[in-house]
Amino acid sequence: MKSLVVLLALAAATLALPGDAAAQSGPRSFPDGLTDRQKEEVRELIGEYLRDNPEIILEAIQILQQREQARQNEQQRSNLASYRRELERDPTSPVGGNPKGDITIVEFFDYRCGYCKQVLPAIQELLRSDGDIRWVFKELPILSRESRIAARAALAAWNLDRDKYMDFHTALMESRGGLSERDILRMAGNVGLDPEAIKAGSNDPAVEQALQRNSRLAERLGIRGTPGFIIGDQVVPGAIDLRTMRQMIKELRERS
Repeated sequence: MKSLVVLLALAAATLALPGDAAAQSGPRSFPDGLTDRQKEEVRELIGEYLRDNPEIILEAIQILQQREQARQNEQQRSNLASYRRELERDPTSPVGGNPKGDITIVEFFDYRCGYCKQVLPAIQELLRSDGDIRWVFKELPILSRESRIAARAALAAWNLDRDKYMDFHTALMESRGGLSERDILRMAGNVGLDPEAIKAGSNDPAVEQALQRNSRLAERLGIRGTPGFIIGDQVVPGAIDLRTMRQMIKELRERS
């Protein structure tokens, strides 16, 4: 990349020098300092250089990608700081584990997401083995209409009986196959919730508003799929294993 910059600088400097005729008649004035012929000669030099060194194009693309990633990371960190309270302390978001835990982890998930289902055992084990984890559940139903029905029902359960939320959440996560409204209400009844109250609560405008807030948060944090985790000052996309979770938590505690 440096070679190309040097070449272009030398070419521009050389071509910008006035010829003998121009020197005799005084300096010529161009809007950008180059004649059309000089511009064409620069283009030819660039084309020749790129044909001889095609790897320069790949290098340039990689540099642009790195700069864009750095810009996105910085924006993400800024958004995390700006929306920390909404992420961690929104009363409409269900909370598991220890409500007074020293570490808060936020999970964006979808009940129809296979990867979310795969990571459930790791979450359960973490909450069982570490009594100081506060887990915030952010419904992000992006995969299907059934996802949205399940998300609305889960938030209705949180509003109706917070003690039964985790059982209902687990039942929905462990389900296989379709998730029709009938299936969802049956699972609600199986964990001791009133199916009719869940159905009515699902239509509460506050439930839809909570889902919209979650969607906006995910967008601002660059979370485009599920699951997605917020652990400390990091946005972690995709499923992660128990060992990774524990290591990240250990590092957080060491820094605090």
